[in-house]
Amino acid sequence: MAPRDLSKPRHPLSSAAAVLAESVDDAAFATTLAKGLVVLEAFKAGSTLLGNMELSALTGIPRPTVARLTHTLAELGYLRYDAERAKYRVAARALRIAHPLLAGMQFRQMARPMMQELALSVRGTVSIGLLDATSMIYVETARSGDVGPHAPDIGMPIPVVMTAMGRAAAATLPPADADRLERNIGAEDPELWSAFRDKYRAGIAQCKSRGFCTCWGEYMASIHAVAAPLFHASESKQSFSINCGIPAFRLQPGQLEGEIGPRIAALADSIRAIVGQAESAPPRKTKKITSAGK
Repeated sequence: MAPRDLSKPRHPLSSAAAVLAESVDDAAFATTLAKGLVVLEAFKAGSTLLGNMELSALTGIPRPTVARLTHTLAELGYLRYDAERAKYRVAARALRIAHPLLAGMQFRQMARPMMQELALSVRGTVSIGLLDATSMIYVETARSGDVGPHAPDIGMPIPVVMTAMGRAAAATLPPADADRLERNIGAEDPELWSAFRDKYRAGIAQCKSRGFCTCWGEYMASIHAVAAPLFHASESKQSFSINCGIPAFRLQPGQLEGEIGPRIAALADSIRAIVGQAESAPPRKTKKITSAGK
């Protein structure tokens, strides 16, 4: 088996399990390491405490292999064993992996006061997301008090194709990357892509013409959202967007598009100015929006 040709970049797949399945013929691929990461990725919200049998069922990895992997991960500090329940949970050391990534996004801290101001003003959430394969990962968030059933948190993933945040991030991509993303979404879940393809493409077009796009409860019925592209970092190849989600019952007719959309686009402009990425924004005409949205 020959190693994969590294001169041909591969768009990241949505999970370690997907990469593992695709890399069976890659002699340079560290299968044991990949299986360990597959086990770590099995721990999600709602599945925070898992035993070896459950992990084997979730990952498709034989139970004896899972047992060796969980023992090793616990010894390294990435998992913690609960002897009373005979199950594992993610341990504190896992946070160390995320910190270097988040530390490289210093614009988050500078943007947060402005995000908090908007969140309080509209009684919703304002979040920055990072494109990761076919998902968006929250990397910063601000919210008012009660924001309904969806409370974003750092590290939480949401689908690209169904969300305003995902469509806005896709709008920052170079054409070749945008085409590759569409192919990956379609390959990963053909039914989902068929159901949302037109709305996904319309959202990208909205971003390029108006500076923001809307999502009317497509991901979560009780939450309506707007999102604006931030930038595609040329060096790190990272794509960011910013959204504002509001419980549907709080919105007045026309408010999402007429007031909040322009305000999230103006906030995106301000953040790009902070990080010197104004030239990466989709071209459009804007008018100054005050903090009150007047």
